Order: sequence, then structure tokens, then C-alpha cells
Amino acid sequence: MRDYDCIVIGGGHAGIEAASAAAREGFSTLMITQSLDAIGRLSCNPAIGGLAKGNLVREIDAMGGVMGHLIDQSMIQFRILNRRRGPAVQAPRAQADKFTYSRNAKELLEHTPRLSLFMDTVTDLIVEDGAVCGVVTQRGWKISSRTVALTTGTFMNGRIFIGEWDAPCGRLGEEAAFGLGDSLRRLGFDVGRLKTGTPARVRRSSLDFDELEIQPGDEEMLPFSFDYDCVDRPQLDCYVTWTNEETHRIIRENISRSPLYGGKIVGKGPRYCPSIEDKVVRFPDRERHQIFVEPEGVSTEEMYLNGLSSSLPEEVQHEFIRTLPGLRHCEIMRPAYAVEYDYLNPLDLYPSLESKRLRHLFIAGQTNGTSGYEEAAAQGLVAGINAALSMRGEEALILKRSEAYTGVLIDDLVTKGTKEPYRMFTSRAEYRLSLRHDNADIRLTRLAYEKGSAGKEKLERLEEKMRMMSDLKESLRAYRERGKNGLQLLKEPETSIEDLAVRIPRLSAFSVPVQREVALDIKYEGYLARQEAEAESLVKKEAMKIPQDFDYDSLKGLSSESREKLKQVRPVTIAQAQRISGLRVSDIALLMMGVRHWRGKGDQHK
Repeated sequence: MRDYDCIVIGGGHAGIEAASAAAREGFSTLMITQSLDAIGRLSCNPAIGGLAKGNLVREIDAMGGVMGHLIDQSMIQFRILNRRRGPAVQAPRAQADKFTYSRNAKELLEHTPRLSLFMDTVTDLIVEDGAVCGVVTQRGWKISSRTVALTTGTFMNGRIFIGEWDAPCGRLGEEAAFGLGDSLRRLGFDVGRLKTGTPARVRRSSLDFDELEIQPGDEEMLPFSFDYDCVDRPQLDCYVTWTNEETHRIIRENISRSPLYGGKIVGKGPRYCPSIEDKVVRFPDRERHQIFVEPEGVSTEEMYLNGLSSSLPEEVQHEFIRTLPGLRHCEIMRPAYAVEYDYLNPLDLYPSLESKRLRHLFIAGQTNGTSGYEEAAAQGLVAGINAALSMRGEEALILKRSEAYTGVLIDDLVTKGTKEPYRMFTSRAEYRLSLRHDNADIRLTRLAYEKGSAGKEKLERLEEKMRMMSDLKESLRAYRERGKNGLQLLKEPETSIEDLAVRIPRLSAFSVPVQREVALDIKYEGYLARQEAEAESLVKKEAMKIPQDFDYDSLKGLSSESREKLKQVRPVTIAQAQRISGLRVSDIALLMMGVRHWRGKGDQHK
């Protein structure tokens, strides 16, 4: 088998973005996955987007990624979450036809130039002089490459649990990947265990819909991709039901049979997406918990019980699920289960997502301790871009916290690490008002174009949008009413862009998304200016680089705890060092003086 520039291990959401990015950058790329039929599988919730996650998807699209296209082609319901709240915490979310999504993902990769797909299991890495230079597969292939992107998801030494039963699987019915985790341990990687889970799927025709609350989608379906102006697809309803005291009683009586509480699972699960057992135990005073009943596709009977993940025995699942209104006669098609898997400590990564332990190895997705398709895809895209840039000998793409949720995500991982599945929230972003989902293209597309990830058409589309926004502002500036121009009127809380569009006929020439984005920029101009000033202060500290060979042991007055944290993270900049948990202001002051002195010594030797 011939050699490649980049090998991507895994065909999940991180792998899709990494492989397509490396190929898009002009490098021969091979994706190796255990099953070609499982590429892009929505193995848990068949939905894309949500709070902060929707922002990630739009950032992925702005940088040339494919997730936005895939969900736009497969959505069966669309909603803007938090519509009644401020723009900083609003986000798009779409229910997907999971079969269409996965099929389109595979077809997209198959038609990507310079990208090949191969079905096998990677069991080892080929290493020379501290750098990865290829992989070994289960069937004995040795394939060399200049870079490797590791995106194994929940499959590396994966094991699923349903009550007393467990089996080596990455997903129910799909084999786990063995060998690679042990190889990474031998190479000195810090490998831990995490846990996630998924709820049961029930048969649509067995549900009593008159007992369920309907949750329809928005009338207007907005695209995730900036390449589309609209989405025209049929929408399906979702539904809501609630647990009750009888549900909780059955769970409490059988809690000892849960592998979570019986000691069989050692990996920590996601704090913000707990199993129903966790909810009942941790919130004993709650009388009920909300459950969303969501379709998995247009042509399937399977319905997803969002909020009801579990690892209790199947007979217990049957008993407690049938206590819920609307589900009293339900037929369970797939049981809920928990899955435990290997992950790698993300503190061992540079902000480029390249490994500190092994050069030319890039790691992304749940392998880094994250949860969620969107977090995985964002990392995969950055890993693929940076693998390409490293092969060109160019500077890596490092997104700042003030530039993108993707920057917040990666900085959190490589600076603070994680001991539980990391999930993105709007509250994690200090500059969230600037990081709206509608302006991701303005923030990132030009940068992605310069790095070779976004094409010229995407840049031209952005430039046309910028021209339209500028023209719209000029139209508002030219309008006068009550001694104020349109820009000043729009800053009034009671005046909306829709109000002004009635009074200013010229505004009808501009698309609704352009009108809304201009309105938000104007209404929040003062807040945005303050955030921009804060971001500029941060940029100065980001510019103060810390040499990678800096000797932290030479810093006098630094506590041993702070010294160990700095040596473990090895921050790239002073700003990153400031974000390491537990470091004091005095530690940073010492570090800044030490770096200046270190540089001075280097200059003397030149």
C-alpha cells in the first residue's frame, strides 16, 4: 500500500473534518476506520447544534469545514434556542435524519479529491526519532505518512454496560478498537478512562401521542452553512414528557444493579448530561425530570428519549420507561447503555493540537476528553488544518479566545485539561457577545482562506455580505426621523430593524439575515467596543511568547505546585499561563521577568 501525507484514524465527526481539511489543503490523505458504513454516525442524539454548540458548527463552516453542509442537507426540525434572550446566548439547533446525515458524510468523503478511505483497525503507531511516521493495522498493513490525526472517539478500548452485562464495544453492536490504547501507554502517553451513555430508542407507532406535549420547530428554517441562503425541507414534530415518582421509585430500588453505582465503571461521566440514575440520586427532591421524545429520521420508527440515558438492566428499563405519560405501551427497539473508553490527557497537547510527546501526531475529538459531535468536529478541523500547515512548514492556526468558541474549547483543553467529558457552554466564553453564531464568517473566513482551508468562493461570498452590510448601514445613516438618523433610532430599545424596514423602502433590497446582523451590531455597539478593548489587552499578552525550552526550575520564588503545573502545561504565551488553574498573580509576574531574562541571555549568545 502506498504512502500518504496524512493518515486520519477514525471516521467520526472529528475524523471527517480532519480528513477533508488535510485533503482540501492539497495533501494525499487516508482515513482508516473500522466500518465504512459507520462514517458520520449520530450514535447518540440525532441532532446538531444547540447552545454554544450551534456557534461551533457555524465556525466550522466559516473555516471551510463540512458539518454545516451535512446538517443543512439532513435536518428534519430547526429551532433557534433562547430566542427570547440576548443574542450572545441564542443558538441554532437542528434535529437530523441520522441515516441521511451519515450517508451524505460518506459520499462527501468519497468524492473529496486526494482523500482515500480504508476499512481496518489501527493497532500501533510507527515512531522514529520522537516523531510519528505511520501506522500498523490489525490486518498487518504498515502504512507510512508524514502526519497522523488520531480521532478514535469512544472506540479505543471501549466497553459498554447494560446492568450486569458488559461487552467490548465502541457502540452497541460495533467492536471496540484494541491495541492502540496499549501502544500509546507504552509510548508514555497519559491515558485515562471516561464514560458516556445513550438512552433507549422506542417504536413510534407504540407511543400514545395524545399524552405527549408537541414541540414544533420554528416556521423559518435557517441554514447552518453560510453557503446557503435558506433550507427547504419538511419538518417533523418533537415531543415532551416527564418522569414521575413511580419512575424514580423503580430506579431507586434497582440502583445497586447499575454499573455506575456498583463499581464496574471507573470512568467519570459528563456532569452536564447525567444519566437518569444520576438525576434521581443527585436531585432527590425533584418530583419530575423533562424528557424529549425526538424522531431519528423520516423513514424510521425509532424515537430517541433525550434526557433518559441509563445503564440499568433491560428489564428495569422496560419497567421505568413505561411509567412515563405517552410511553406506557411503548416498544423498546434498542436499550440504553453506558460506554467507557480510553482518552488522552489534553494537557499533553500544544494549542495546535499537536502532541508534545510525539511530533507530527495531532489528536482531536472525544480522544481529548470532550463530549459532543460539535466539539469533536471543531477540533478535527483545526487538527487537519494544522497537520497540513506543519507539512508546509508554516505557522500553525491558533484561534484566540476572543476570536472563536473553537479557540475557547481548545485553550481550555490544553491549558486546564479535563477529568470529565468537556462540553462547550456560552458561559465558558468571556467574549460571547462578539462570538455570535451569525458573525462566524466575519470572524474566521478570511483567516481560514489565508491558511488554505476556506475556498475563494466562500471568501467572495463573505465580501459580498460585508458590502451589503455596509450599504445597509449607509441607508440607515441617510434616513432621518425626529432629528435622528436610522442608526441612532435603531439603538433605541423599542425600535427594531423590522420597524425601520416598514418606514425605509430601500431596506427591502437586503436579505433578512443581513438586516438582523446589522441590527445586532448597532444595538450592541457599546458592549462590543468594550469587549474589543479587553480582547486587545489579551492579544498583547498572547504576543509574549514563552520559549519551549524555558527552564522553570530557574525561577526563584515560585512554589513547587506552580512550577509543576507550568512544566506540565508548558504554556506557549504569558496569557495562556495566566489561565492555568491555581497560578497566582505573583507567579505570572515572576514568569514574565524570567522570560525577559531568558531572552536577554539568548540575545547575548547570538
